[in-house]
Amino acid sequence: MKKVVVLTGAGISAESGIKTFRDSGGLWEEYRIEEVATPQAWGRDPYLVQEFYNQRRKQLLEAEPNAGHIALARLEEKYNVRIITQNVDDLHERGGSTRVLHLHGELKKARSTSDPDLIYEIDGWELKMGDTCEKGSQLRPHIVWFGEAVPNIIYAARLASEADIFIVVGTSMAVYPAAGLIDYVPQQVPKYLIDPNAANISWIRNLTVIAEKAGIGVPKLVEKLLAEA
Repeated sequence: MKKVVVLTGAGISAESGIKTFRDSGGLWEEYRIEEVATPQAWGRDPYLVQEFYNQRRKQLLEAEPNAGHIALARLEEKYNVRIITQNVDDLHERGGSTRVLHLHGELKKARSTSDPDLIYEIDGWELKMGDTCEKGSQLRPHIVWFGEAVPNIIYAARLASEADIFIVVGTSMAVYPAAGLIDYVPQQVPKYLIDPNAANISWIRNLTVIAEKAGIGVPKLVEKLLAEA
């Protein structure tokens, strides 16, 4: 069974109503990144950071997977599919995908501030100051903030290097280190980019660009690949 590796970005979640900071002048729900998505922000005002992510979690609970998420799950009928996502939502999982690697963390999880290996599911949408891990330390959002290392990038690079087909959906290919994953894909491997605002990346060999939103372009490509399998 061929391995399909899919890298997804904010564009696929945006169609489900999840707002992205890059579409609003560097703001997330009217907050600057520096105020809510860095270790310094947490050190300065953890109450504000918690409230910001609580509101994002609340928004996520109202969102549903779209046609792009659901189509990617269908690929598992005939392919070994691995999703690498820059998104922190769980829309891929709810859409039916069973093997999802989150590069930037998961919104519906919390982790210990003293032991990063202690990770917990959040029941509902609210994480409060005073909520602690089993060691008594405060819980923080399980999110990779700007300025923090991306632990899963090494595993993601290995997946990319093993791909028989590589698909990029809803990302500008401008956010590193995730954007560098395509450099690990063997040159002869077919590559597809699905994005209505595809950048000039003509240097990538064996690339097909589908200039559509994920909800349209992904189902088209999935039908093609299922027919070829």
